[in-house]
Amino acid sequence: MLEWGAMARFLGLGELFAGRHFDSEVIILCVRWYLRFKLSFRDLVEVMAERGLSMVHTTIMRWVHHYALEFERRWNRFAQPAGASWRVDETYVKVRGEWVYLYRAVDRAGNTVDFRLSPKRDVAAAKACFRKAIKGQGSGPRTVTLDGYAASHRAVREMKADGELHADTKLRSSKYLNNLIEQDHRGVKSRIGPMLGFKLFKSAAITIAGIELLRRIKKGQFDLGRLRLRDRRASAIWNAVLAAQ
Repeated sequence: MLEWGAMARFLGLGELFAGRHFDSEVIILCVRWYLRFKLSFRDLVEVMAERGLSMVHTTIMRWVHHYALEFERRWNRFAQPAGASWRVDETYVKVRGEWVYLYRAVDRAGNTVDFRLSPKRDVAAAKACFRKAIKGQGSGPRTVTLDGYAASHRAVREMKADGELHADTKLRSSKYLNNLIEQDHRGVKSRIGPMLGFKLFKSAAITIAGIELLRRIKKGQFDLGRLRLRDRRASAIWNAVLAAQ
């Protein structure tokens, strides 16, 4: 994790939303509601219409695709590290009518470690997920719990042999212990389900990153103490996080 003083400077909110027809608060609200709740883009159009705002559903879709990763990047400055005991598993997501694989990891407390969308389910995909998680967390796990899928076990063994995972990393296979992440999948899948599949792999990856961000926020995986927030309304918290330098 980067130290506060070493963090790169981010664009101010004025610059971040420059040229947009709607106020930043409207854009942030639509993006976070879409990623958090079982609302379609057209549902949000109706909600905004009741607030006197006229827009089309494709406008909100473009906002999600444009801002989800930037919002994740800004929130990550306040992320707390997950625990060192990882439960790793993959689930399925449909893109253009075909199944792709969402690799996910949580710690023993159920906190999200990381995730990665992959077109394949193999050793290389499992390694890519672990590398992303290690980079994001700043260190590898002490314990990895997997299901019985051989490719993931092989990925861990090879990464230990290559020095990408510590040689003392404990690898275990337990359906019972992995129930934790299988249950956690449901929170993501319950939001993805009403979307009825994605048209593009890239948009799927971006949207899922946003969904995972909102779930991490709900789980309380961010330390916002340095912002000294007095107003705890969601809109104020989001503005403070996104505007922080």
